[in-house]
Amino acid sequence: MNERKNVEVESKSSSLGDGGKAELKVFNSLTRQKEVFKPITPGLVGMYVCGPTVSGESHLGHSRPYVTFDVVYRYLMHLGYKVRYVRNITDAGHFEEEGREAEDKISKKAVLEKLEPMELVQKYTNLFHWAMNLFNCLPPSIEPTATGHIVEQINMIEKIIAAGYAYVVNGSVYFDVMKYAQDHDYGKLSGRVIDELLETTRDLEGQEEKRNKADFALWKNAAPEHIMRWKSPWGIGFPGWHIECSAMSTKYLGDQFDIHGGGMDLLFPHHESEIAQSTICNHIAPVRYWIHNNMITINGRKMSKSLNNVIKLTELFSGNHPMLEKAYHPMTIRFFILQTYYRSTLDFSNEALQAAEKGLKRLWEAYENLVKLQAASYELRETPGDIELDARISKLLAEFDEFMKDDFSTAKVLANMFELVPVINSMKDKTIPVSALSARTFQLLQTQMKLFVEEIFGLKSITEADNKKLQGVMQLLVDIRKEARARKDFVTSDNIRNQLQQLGIALKDERDGSISWSIDTP
Repeated sequence: MNERKNVEVESKSSSLGDGGKAELKVFNSLTRQKEVFKPITPGLVGMYVCGPTVSGESHLGHSRPYVTFDVVYRYLMHLGYKVRYVRNITDAGHFEEEGREAEDKISKKAVLEKLEPMELVQKYTNLFHWAMNLFNCLPPSIEPTATGHIVEQINMIEKIIAAGYAYVVNGSVYFDVMKYAQDHDYGKLSGRVIDELLETTRDLEGQEEKRNKADFALWKNAAPEHIMRWKSPWGIGFPGWHIECSAMSTKYLGDQFDIHGGGMDLLFPHHESEIAQSTICNHIAPVRYWIHNNMITINGRKMSKSLNNVIKLTELFSGNHPMLEKAYHPMTIRFFILQTYYRSTLDFSNEALQAAEKGLKRLWEAYENLVKLQAASYELRETPGDIELDARISKLLAEFDEFMKDDFSTAKVLANMFELVPVINSMKDKTIPVSALSARTFQLLQTQMKLFVEEIFGLKSITEADNKKLQGVMQLLVDIRKEARARKDFVTSDNIRNQLQQLGIALKDERDGSISWSIDTP
């Protein structure tokens, strides 16, 4: 961060000056290699993650980046950094450079749902926050909205025009990619070659306004029927998608900051465009470390509306989707995401999720057993009874930080935890005495497990029995309501529905006479 963005650093641990200890390494998408992480300002990290476009419900694909960067956020703070985590809300539409046409998704959806645009935005923003809370994701330090930063976006566009890298046509403003490519390495992040872009870019509505097909919109002229519109030096319009993130990241993190995160699907055109426009406007490359999580597939196939395999988070939590065999708890999803290296493809299936559910249950039971063993710690001696076991446990625990410092390898940490599970359970059953470990190792076992399970990985307790009980109770209530309706006892029927609604559970009477239920949303 530049000096104007510096804030006082509060020391949280001694990890920052750990001398000979391993340094944090991250895979930088820009250089395509792991690099030692060195923040611009010692002790302070600026991190920006692209947030949701709140024109609809969050789906399964949204779970991975926000869980992934929640763990990155938690681990950086564990290392002692003061982190300013900025995650935006895209509420000014979403100008789709690669879509069927130039359209504002929020305006279009608002008309369909017969809501004011900002009413629709609030609805889906609340829903997004609700899902993040269920995933136990920490809120970001700052959550700016695109509509709240129109002035900053216009100012940035004016600077780009003044520098000669943007042009105005019919009230719209486009970034001149060819001119930028003459002086800069356009495509460095995504690996795209400018000549190939000119050949492969599809013909979209409004392409005739551009000097080159690869140019992207900074500001788009709004037709009279367009709902969300703002005044600008070029006429009434709305911002392009890419300029929003550049304006908000610059405002809160400075002309250059440490980490920019997001899914690999955003590499191009979004992040590549961010680099270009921010570099021209601020005269410096905006980001030191670009970190991208890989994509989610379902049963080996990409999520697609045409395949009917786009699963909304509300459907995932309630089980109300034809591809789901049952409801899955948010902690099961979080655990499943952490079981795979964030840069690897993650394939969701009922079998994989049910295996993750069992794995989380097994890990949590062992963790609870470890907590109960505190009462037995008086048996510990300074010299362990089993030197080999003590050394093995110490090594497994020491590797927690080693793996996390190797590009946030949560999967390897979990693998070590599962090696510790049988030892913990054996100590609980007294087949291995607690005194087999030294006092130091036993204490380290308890502190490291608590630190990583709860504070860094953000996991919470969930048992399969709780899910079955909920499913059973709901089925009982559905049957009672069905019987009440059959005998025209609408007072009882409505009372069940209304009281469940107050508890946050929605009942729906289907056309075929069946009754479905789901966790109600904000």
